[in-house]
Amino acid sequence: MDMRFSVPAATPDLYKALHGVSAAITRSGLPQRLRHLIDLRVSQINHCAFCIDMHGREALREGETQERLDALAGWRQSPLFDPDEKAAFAWAEMLTRTEHGAVEQGLAELRRHFSDGQVAALTVAVATINAWNRLGIAQFRDQPAAAAVA
Repeated sequence: MDMRFSVPAATPDLYKALHGVSAAITRSGLPQRLRHLIDLRVSQINHCAFCIDMHGREALREGETQERLDALAGWRQSPLFDPDEKAAFAWAEMLTRTEHGAVEQGLAELRRHFSDGQVAALTVAVATINAWNRLGIAQFRDQPAAAAVA
């Protein structure tokens, strides 16, 4: 594995802090199944091969189906995802692509499906996976599979 640099080695406190945010999201009450799908979808958008591999494996290990993972990139047209999931995917994509003009509409749709606490947790989850994606892309010259790093 060819690394440009190592965030955990160079700045262990920052790395641990980001892990702490991820752990807090897990405890937030946001459904874990949705969290895996959000992490995977954002990683697809950001082209982070390491995170795509890792979050796909995690989702399968926790009961997600391969069929739904395969359909995730085309979620808008897929009958495999419910309205809650579709609202969350739209929000995640809008935040990841920074589509500022769509915030009010996206938030209104999200609030039809989630509490304010869940909206906040989902927003932090999207921000956090974007941070992890960027760290992975910055550190590795070639994106390794998660299994190769574990």
